[in-house]
Amino acid sequence: MNRLRLGLFLAVICAALAKEEDVVELGDSDFESKMKDYEVALVMFYAPWCGHCKKLKPEFAKAAEDLLRNDPPVTLVKVDCTEAGKETCSKFEVSGYPTLKIFKNGDISQDYNGPREAAGLVKYMKGQVGPSSKELSSVADFNKFLTAENDVSVVGFFEKETDLKIAFLKASDRLREKVRFAHSTHKTVLDKQGVKNGIVLFRPAILANKFEDDSVTYSGKADADSIKEFITNNYHGLVGHRTSDNRADFKSPLIVAYYNVDYVKNAKGTNYWRNRILKVAKNYKQYTFAISNKDIFQMELNEFGMDYAKGDKPVVFAKNAKDQKFVMSDEFTIETFEKFVKDLIAEKLEVYVKSEAIPESNNEPVKIAVGKNFDEVVINNGKDTLIEFYAPWCGHCKKLSPIYDDLAKKLENEEVAIVKMDATANDVPPLFDVKGFPTLYWLPKDNKKSPVRYEGGRELDDFIKYIAKHATSELKGYDRKGKDKTKTEL
Repeated sequence: MNRLRLGLFLAVICAALAKEEDVVELGDSDFESKMKDYEVALVMFYAPWCGHCKKLKPEFAKAAEDLLRNDPPVTLVKVDCTEAGKETCSKFEVSGYPTLKIFKNGDISQDYNGPREAAGLVKYMKGQVGPSSKELSSVADFNKFLTAENDVSVVGFFEKETDLKIAFLKASDRLREKVRFAHSTHKTVLDKQGVKNGIVLFRPAILANKFEDDSVTYSGKADADSIKEFITNNYHGLVGHRTSDNRADFKSPLIVAYYNVDYVKNAKGTNYWRNRILKVAKNYKQYTFAISNKDIFQMELNEFGMDYAKGDKPVVFAKNAKDQKFVMSDEFTIETFEKFVKDLIAEKLEVYVKSEAIPESNNEPVKIAVGKNFDEVVINNGKDTLIEFYAPWCGHCKKLSPIYDDLAKKLENEEVAIVKMDATANDVPPLFDVKGFPTLYWLPKDNKKSPVRYEGGRELDDFIKYIAKHATSELKGYDRKGKDKTKTEL
């Protein structure tokens, strides 16, 4: 038994090392000379201590193994910016880690802004090599292309050179990183499909269902933008498989069912629930519907107030066109799901707001806003307001805290509210763009719908001068330049 365990352990280690070896490591001494040998290469500029780099490395290695087998192959390269590749990283203006860039024959082609999981890396980089649309010379080629991957395929059928073919090839070039394209001019292929001058989007067999067709034929004009729009609108079907790589495709208004979505290990179980969602989704095309893996999107579940989704049944959350959030509280059945969708469209549901408990007392100089009292404390307080969105772990926020407290005390008798909100524990209203901490906004009392981001200094005098200048009415204790009136009088 011990020998068996040891053997399995060694096999895993060897497999991991083999994948790691598929990534070429280069530095200042050989980067320029070696990169010329690679028709297409994806380079990861990294630092060994970087957490995001450590997370990316195994995915990068898995992708490297797959892409080396591609025809033509794609090479994945890594460069250590702290040691052997310092000059190279400087040359390519690497300022953060990891930074990924695509090279062709040694020359930089573009920054890589695609997925960072192995499957997404592979798909994106395959789109970088060869023609954007594969030519199909026979029915066998056609069948093989459609079944080669569990993904959407878009095929053009052209008996002769037409404006539609030209537009199709332009569209394929624009979407090459995301969509698999092919085309054919061969009579046997055209006869099989029954199309002489047209474009067809084929959905993967794994997503086949009785509620929508397996393919969709383009009926628009010979225009690349129109073809691109057709593909975008039909790519995911009635209920799309939403992943960490393609989440940006799914816009509000959006309804997502989260469960054990896994098309590799449990396609049958995944489609069991998807088909029940499809039965409802087909009647409400004004909303976008999707399924997502509950483990992969655990942080998203947290944003809807759920620590963990227990059991096999889907849990359902939604966002309307205003990005307001809604939670389906009933256990999932086709009937409860349809009722949830109907009530959502009819605006009968209560908006879900992630919120800490409303403070029992809010009498300190710095007022506390949470999700549930935000309008009361910030929007409807009848005062000019400065609000800080912070995170408890943020060092800059901790440094600002005593200054912010002093500011609130100095202005305690003014018609100005000094407010703070933990943006990690409460929903930030859509009016505010908060991507880092601390983020501060100024809201004039007569125009709360147009908050202004505070970009000034963070010392006490900086805040006082800003507020004195921008206050709706002149402050009692400070003139418009922020000078203390009591000291001026003396």
